[in-house]
Amino acid sequence: MSKENTLPLEKLFGSKTRAKLLSLFFSNQNKSYYVREISRVIEEQINSVRRELTNLSSLGLVKIENYENKVYYSANTKHPFARPMSQIFSSKIESVQDVEVKRNTWDDYRRPVKDLLDAMVVTNRLPGQDGLDLLIVGDDSSHKLARWAELVEKRQGKPINYAIFSKEDYFYRKSMHDRFIADVFKLEITERYDPNGIL
Repeated sequence: MSKENTLPLEKLFGSKTRAKLLSLFFSNQNKSYYVREISRVIEEQINSVRRELTNLSSLGLVKIENYENKVYYSANTKHPFARPMSQIFSSKIESVQDVEVKRNTWDDYRRPVKDLLDAMVVTNRLPGQDGLDLLIVGDDSSHKLARWAELVEKRQGKPINYAIFSKEDYFYRKSMHDRFIADVFKLEITERYDPNGIL
């Protein structure tokens, strides 16, 4: 196809921000994002992002979920146009091919529950390998850490084998040389959050 016959996506969809949002959501259908994160990822002004998110959600292309006083947005994969959108935005299109979908860091993930977390370990467990992907030590009396872990699992787009222990339970298991805890540290550790030296 000649360049003269290529229709830039921002013209087809009405704006560059809208095209970038659709690219973000429909090329990452298992992930959800909050507004400031979206603005950072697609490098557009937050007011423009909010406006286009309103437009897309009113059309049903984007779904909205609330968690911990934050609103998360993701592709509505049940929309009648979801498949065509996936086909369009999985292609290398000149006007949006440079949009980089940056991976969330664990600092980003931790932020909503940082006050409840005492420590955390992320491992590089291989498929089929015994052990945990995510060991969480903290106060889960309100079940907020469990809901957070489920949200992380969704945003990672894959099942996560995780366990949550109170600080007291973790110390007790560690003092008893609990095999379940010991096996975690036999795996490759990719992220270690331990501000108070608990681990």
